[in-house]
This record gives sequence, C-alpha cells and structure tokens, in this order.
Amino acid sequence: MKTTLLLSMAATPLAAFAQQKPNIVIYIADDHGCLQSEPYGDTFVRTPNMARLAKEGMTFDQAFVASPASGPSRAALLSGLMPARNGAEANHTTPRANTQILVKRLQDLGYEVAAIGKIAHGKEQADMNHFDYLEITGNIREKLAGTVKAYLDKRTSQKPLCLLVGDRRPHVSWIEQNIYDTSRIILPDYLIDTPETREHWGRYLTDITGLDESIGQVDKYTEEYFGNRDYLFIYTADHGAQWPFGKWNLYDKGMRTAMLVRWKGKIEPGIRTAAMVSWIDLMPTLIDIAGGKPVENIDGKSFQEVLFNKDKKHREIIYTTHTNDGNMNVYPMRAVRTEKYKYIRNLLPDCYHSNHSDIHRKDGAGAYWDSWDEAALTDKKAAEKIRHYYQRPAEEFYDIVNDPDEKHNLAGNPAYKEEMQRMSALLDKWMSDQGDTQRLTKKPYPLSGPTPHECNQKKEPKKKK
Repeated sequence: MKTTLLLSMAATPLAAFAQQKPNIVIYIADDHGCLQSEPYGDTFVRTPNMARLAKEGMTFDQAFVASPASGPSRAALLSGLMPARNGAEANHTTPRANTQILVKRLQDLGYEVAAIGKIAHGKEQADMNHFDYLEITGNIREKLAGTVKAYLDKRTSQKPLCLLVGDRRPHVSWIEQNIYDTSRIILPDYLIDTPETREHWGRYLTDITGLDESIGQVDKYTEEYFGNRDYLFIYTADHGAQWPFGKWNLYDKGMRTAMLVRWKGKIEPGIRTAAMVSWIDLMPTLIDIAGGKPVENIDGKSFQEVLFNKDKKHREIIYTTHTNDGNMNVYPMRAVRTEKYKYIRNLLPDCYHSNHSDIHRKDGAGAYWDSWDEAALTDKKAAEKIRHYYQRPAEEFYDIVNDPDEKHNLAGNPAYKEEMQRMSALLDKWMSDQGDTQRLTKKPYPLSGPTPHECNQKKEPKKKK
C-alpha cells in the first residue's frame, strides 16, 4: 500500500469509515463444478481457502446459474435478467447494453466498481458496463492475485469499493502440470474410466487447487487493504465444469454452482443454507446490501435476509435455459427445478448433443474422447454413457431428493405424470412471460447424419506428418 493512501486513510476519522457502505469483493471462477471442492464434499481435491471461507461464513447448497455457459450467465449476473430478457441467449452473443445495470446502480450509490480478470464475457460486454477500473488479464493464472494487489496499492479513492475478480480457471485448456496421483483419483461415475480421463481429471483438479491458492492470496490482500473496515467476500462460479453432462447442460452438474459468502460480524460463521437462489438474485442482493432501493422490472430478487439467517427459503422454483454455443453446441434446452423435482425439455431431441470437447478433442480439454470411443467397442456401460451424452429424450424428469445425480429419468413413469405435467405447464408459462422464442441461429446436427465430431473432421485440414 502506497504512502499517499496510508496518509489519506490516517487523515480520515475512523468513525467515517464505520459509517461507510460495506465494501464488496466477489471472486468468480470459470467452469468450476462445485462438487470438486472441500465445502461441497470432495475429500480428494485440495481447496483449503474455499474450506476456510465456508468455515468463516455461509455455504449455499442450492445456488444455481441462469444458464450454463459463460456469456449468458455473466450477462444475467450483471443485469438481474434471464437470457431471453437481457438479449444474450446463446454463448458468445452480446446482451442489450441497457440491461447491464448492476455497475451503474452501484456507482449511483457511491461505489467505485473495479473489474479485474474475466467478469463480463469479452471486451465488448465489459466495455458496455462502464467499470471505474477494468483490467482484463487473459488466461494468466499466476498473475491474477498480483494484479489485484497492484490495483489496491495504487488506489486512492475513499469511495466504498466493489471489486470483481474473474479467474479463468478451471476453464480449458487445463494446466499441463498434474499435482495429483492419477492412480488414486476416484472419477465420478458418469465418466468413463480410462488413463486419459484420469490424466485430464487430474489436470482439471490441479487448476482448481491453483484457483483456490489465488482465492487465498486475493483474500489476504483485500483483508490487509480494508483493515477494520466493513466488507464482505463472495466466492462463486459461472456454471459447472467442461465435462460431459456439466457445462452446456441443465443437469445440476451444469447449473448448480458454489456460493460461499463471508461477512464478519454480519453472517454467522460456519453455517449452510438450503435456500434456493439464482445468479440473477446476486444483482438485487448487492444493491440491497449497498443500501439501494429494490430494482424494478428484473427477474432477480434480493436474498439478503438469507445471509442474515432470517429467511430459510428464497425461491420455490428455479428456471434455467440454454440455447447454443456457436456451431459446437447446438442443443437448446429449458428446465424448471423445485427442491424435490426437475423437469428438462430438450427442444431438439432428434439431434446430437455435443460441445467443443467431443468435437475437437484437444489436449487439456477433450483429448480423452478417443479413449472413450475405444472403450465403448467392448464395454456396454461405456457405450451407454456415450449414447446418453449424444442423444436425449424430448422430456426428462428427476426426483432430485432421491436421485441427486439425475440417473433415472421418470418421464415415462405414470406415478409422476401429474407432477410432470404441472412442471411442464410452469415452464410453458415462464417461457411465454420471458418472451422466449426458442430461436436458433446455428444449424444443429441431426441424428440421421454423422456425429458432430465426424462432421468437423471433414472440415478441418489434415495435419502434415
């Protein structure tokens, strides 16, 4: 911290700081499946800083994103609006600028809002938010915390601060180094156990541990900077991991996210909440915390009372939506979830589900897919996992309480017909209210043709030997 800042702070009465609005730090990961962390039950991966945040604050067991792809998810965070209403329905599409109001609202309440790393999706979306300070660091894992420290060291403003820190880990390509013993790895059972899968899973976990180290460094720097001043620290991620059935999917592995919130003196340490919240709720919650009036005409609603442990519930229903990610993933789906059930509607069940991983099969991303195809030649279970990945029925219905891994589709079970019809009707009404046109701008891959991987192999030039 520079001398000029120290002098400025010393000249300001401590009572003035006590009367200031709380400072806010939000650390956002990219593609982190929450189950791969200590607070959410993984005893293998090392995430001591996430564990410490959970011990010192509140862990949300049922936090969900608006959409399991970076662009729509982040546009929803910054607007409090679902994708159909903010304009960013598909990944790598741009929201309408007039919807991105979180930053402006905080600035109107007297805040300086700084963004370091990946917060909005791409520079165009970042620029339309008009952050007071913006530094997009790119995919530089080791320098993120140092960039945060450099910003804090030179900061002279006495305004309350909202600092948004965006880490691109554990987004692919995963780090080449692997700190984990692949022979000891216990893979989730929705994956196919091959040496290549284990190697890539170890690299994915390595990136998570690196992410966790950076969280600890940023937490240390911000704690030193704020000192005794009031501030809260939030850790969350934009959606699940880039593994089959995670990112780009409306299973909980794609739409459920970590959310750890510490606010010393305000949030009781070491507690968990089952309150269902959505990323669209973060925007009005931050405005509420900052002392602003409720934001009108948005989809989100403040969960500040949940933080104070006054409300045990927040939402009865969670809606999620996914459209496509360029030409790699053209598989639109919608879902409605309650505490007990989930209904998923796949809009193109006669087409292949796919993504960058199975199509390009790059090192550090989806290179394990070749070993999956080989395993499926002799292993019926492996073949069935691949079939389920590529092909989905028009409707899926799950008892989340008794089947949290969403293995058993109850859509054809007459015992659940009435409940499924009720949730289908809820989804119809919500889509109508949202103005969801189900519009596609990219061409899907019909099941009657070759797989997306085979299609793109024909397009890509052969590598020279």
